[in-house]
Amino acid sequence: PQRIYYLSLEFYMGRTLQNTMVNLGLQNACDEAIYQLGLDLEELEEIEEDAGLGNGGLGRLAACFLDSMATLGLAAYGYGIRYEFGIFNQKIVDGWQVEEADDWLRYGNPWEKARPEYMLPVHFYGRVDHTPEGVKWIDTQVVLAMPYDTPVPGYKNNTVNTMRLWSAKAPNDFNLQEFNVGDYIEAVLDRNLAENISRVLYPNDNFFEGKELRLKQEYFVVAATLQDIIRRFKSSKFGCRDPVRTCFETFPDKVAIQLNDTHPALSIPELMRILVDVEKVDWDKAWEITKRTCAYTNHTVLPEALERWPVSMFEKLLPRHLEIIYALNQMHLDRVAALYPGDIDRLRRMSVIEEGDCKRINMAHLCVIGSHAVNGVARIHSDIVKNSVFKDFYELEPEKFQNKTNGITPRRWLLLCNPGLADVIAEKIGEGFITDLSQLKKLLDFINNETFIRDVAKVKQENKLKFAAYLEEQYKVKINPSSMFDVQVKRIHEYKRQLLNCLHAITLYNRIRSDPSKSFVPRTIMIGGKAAPGYHMAKMIIKLITSIGEVINNDPYVGDRLKVIFLENYRVSLAEKVIPAADLSQQISTAGTEASGTGNMKFMVNGALTIGTMDGANVEMAEEAGEENLFIFGMRVEDVEALDRQGYNAQEYYKHLPELRQAIDQISSGFFSPQDPGCFRDVVNMLMYHDRFKVFADYEAYIKCQGQVDQLFMDPREWTKKVIRNIACSGKFSSDRTIMEYAREIWGVEPSATKIPPPNLPRD
Repeated sequence: PQRIYYLSLEFYMGRTLQNTMVNLGLQNACDEAIYQLGLDLEELEEIEEDAGLGNGGLGRLAACFLDSMATLGLAAYGYGIRYEFGIFNQKIVDGWQVEEADDWLRYGNPWEKARPEYMLPVHFYGRVDHTPEGVKWIDTQVVLAMPYDTPVPGYKNNTVNTMRLWSAKAPNDFNLQEFNVGDYIEAVLDRNLAENISRVLYPNDNFFEGKELRLKQEYFVVAATLQDIIRRFKSSKFGCRDPVRTCFETFPDKVAIQLNDTHPALSIPELMRILVDVEKVDWDKAWEITKRTCAYTNHTVLPEALERWPVSMFEKLLPRHLEIIYALNQMHLDRVAALYPGDIDRLRRMSVIEEGDCKRINMAHLCVIGSHAVNGVARIHSDIVKNSVFKDFYELEPEKFQNKTNGITPRRWLLLCNPGLADVIAEKIGEGFITDLSQLKKLLDFINNETFIRDVAKVKQENKLKFAAYLEEQYKVKINPSSMFDVQVKRIHEYKRQLLNCLHAITLYNRIRSDPSKSFVPRTIMIGGKAAPGYHMAKMIIKLITSIGEVINNDPYVGDRLKVIFLENYRVSLAEKVIPAADLSQQISTAGTEASGTGNMKFMVNGALTIGTMDGANVEMAEEAGEENLFIFGMRVEDVEALDRQGYNAQEYYKHLPELRQAIDQISSGFFSPQDPGCFRDVVNMLMYHDRFKVFADYEAYIKCQGQVDQLFMDPREWTKKVIRNIACSGKFSSDRTIMEYAREIWGVEPSATKIPPPNLPRD
């Protein structure tokens, strides 16, 4: 079969035990067996560490995709890095984020199997020698890549795929070469330098940090993986008479490489290097093979997130790859120049090499020219990709550009995390929805069914009670389980606008204070997420949230009508607890900034209603469920663009909106930080004078929309009917559907729903 290789620097897997039991159909059997041993399975599950080998959406998407590819019976492999330390653990100390190393392998990892027999060399540094016999990359430093395999079971179909993660190992002669005479101890200690490559995950989400170690990580995973892919290609005798396959004509028909963002972009020059330098394939033929093999997924349009590596760093670390990139770029620019004679500015815009004080390699441009398909991750994002980010490239090759709206696996994000809801659904429509989520449409027939309305509401209430108990047990916070659970959990970033949420919390607080006897809809506002350790503003946002909570939660006038809780150390295993308990899901990024979002989908399928902007996949969620069944507010992309042309002036909003002014003045005056009144001056200064994400511009619409949320929440029956409508229309957002589209429209394979016979039965 054609093999699919999903290359990603992140796989945010979370815990594996319960997922394995669910997919193998063993959960009840294990539950019973463990119970008979006098143990509690849930207590056991809490002992497992999360595999936190990702930052957020991009890494978690890779994990959902692995689950779907196995469930759809695709011959797919996930390839990445086995980081010794994953995303840091977050502690909150005095309201500030403090990072702690995530030593997730401390007690071993029962799910992985080391495969030393497949260890491979990876080369760095050195120089290029152009000889009559061809090009040689010589005098390199070698690091060994040791593979660790983790099984990826499909849902009850007896398919088990593999996630192979590489760990860096120094060769035994490392730094003990002839020139290093005598200092044996030093040389052995220096092995750490090589092995640091797989030591730690870079903790940036949507931000590029041009560090040499990160470039080493990117090449490390690519070089090891491509050797593995080619070894497997050569040893498969698919209708090939050669004892070893040397002809690469059929390579793109047997191999598909999907690049998860630009992080594995070096696959393109590396595949060229192997084909041309090692396998002696003709350059133009090699380029055809490379393009037909690779496909690129773009994950963001934020300029600060785009990878632009200094040429000087490449020159030192990967000299042959730099030569290849220059040659590919020349070929590409010659073609553009022929089509657009005299358009020098177009050549500059489209070049892979950016000229300037520091010459840089634009990895996104490299991916676009080296792939046969380029996709965005939600319709609105794919449109932005075509019409702005890669506009010139789209004009050149419109057929390359596609959309593949993200999805989530219903196994982990419904069955595993919300068994109560899965049960009441299965009771009405059977179990087919688990592998065909579009069947949730059948629930539309029960929208007015009183018992169903009651059952859905009851499950939500049970989930809320359970989460409230967890919060009290873990963090000693008491919350009102009958209040609205208003949740925003995601990485902390200015574009995600946790600050807008803060302004709503403060506004609500001021309204309660100004009329304490009035009746208010009680709310528990929960905000959670990690800030990149070097992202000052994000860390200030966390401090602001905790400070607001400190004041509001201790004000006797407020009572239990309003609480603001910061959820510490948000991660996959915490998401599995909080999402099923949420009433309101906040998806409030500035229109045009969140490529897709996937948390939004998890909340929708788990029976929360969404308050959000027309951004990312929210647009398609509103289309599926009907805009009137979400709380949509604020500027659309067109409005944001118009405001940019006109010039965004935050002071105008501050002047004309008294409640906004009061909130900002409170933050600014130290009302929420009496110990340090100037604490939040950076935040206020940013909001007032250089807010790229226009928080104030959406404030009024947001507050008004939150009022409508309150209105509906006071009518539990109508609220629950809307919830059911949302669940019924969430079927599109299964990663099974996403992967079927990738398979058919990019990889050229057909997914199969057939269950292969279990290993204990003889095959036909």
